[in-house]
Amino acid sequence: MKPENLEAIRASFGVQAKDFESGKMNFSKKEYLDYTLACIAPQAGEDVLEVAAGTCACGRALAPYARSVTCLDATPAMLEMGREAAAKEGLVNLHPVIGYAEELPFLDASFDVVVSRLAFHHFAQIEQPFQEMARVLKPGGRLVLIDMEAADQPLRAVEDRIETLRDPSHVKNRSAEELRALYAQNGLRVERCQSTPIPVALENWMELTQTPQPVRAQITALMQCELAGGEKTGFAPYLREGQLYFDQRWVLITGSR
Repeated sequence: MKPENLEAIRASFGVQAKDFESGKMNFSKKEYLDYTLACIAPQAGEDVLEVAAGTCACGRALAPYARSVTCLDATPAMLEMGREAAAKEGLVNLHPVIGYAEELPFLDASFDVVVSRLAFHHFAQIEQPFQEMARVLKPGGRLVLIDMEAADQPLRAVEDRIETLRDPSHVKNRSAEELRALYAQNGLRVERCQSTPIPVALENWMELTQTPQPVRAQITALMQCELAGGEKTGFAPYLREGQLYFDQRWVLITGSR
């Protein structure tokens, strides 16, 4: 089953692939990957699956500590970047696979750890991908979900509208409660749920997706308006060294059977 917005996802991340791990962005910063690694704590005999893996940044961080890491993504350009990086890093136990989160091409109970990082806001329906992740998880295994947390009501719709202006493959952010509910619905016990603010430079954020200049100007104007005391966007922008910034809220949830 292909995701409803597959073409938008491939178009967006085909553009983002070469700069996705740029030092200007936060998606692959070592401090955040190290925190994820500490929460997952992969063991030498374990098989790991990363769903919607992108450039396999998380999978590559996990690979030195696991028996095998399979990185699944729907965008070939992103996986190719991951494959090249893994080869340079000598990670012979990392295996990129093109596929869809909604229909994982693996047998039941195949993996000790299943993780998805910063992907669920691109899914129109989150129940099917999570159900598939739970299906391929071994008894006693760990399922780890990391994604951007939605703004509080009534700002969620405004936040998602701006996110979609910047990246048309964005669907919507979910609350921590909505993501936690997926665990209960699939018979998993939540062991950790933590939200962390991540500072993001507005211009770098829009540059990554090569957002058209008129749209950049529109988004920047909305941020500047809020900064001046105007209508709230859900981003709560602020100035740092003369640049506009905002904090993304990354929620990390770990659970097990």
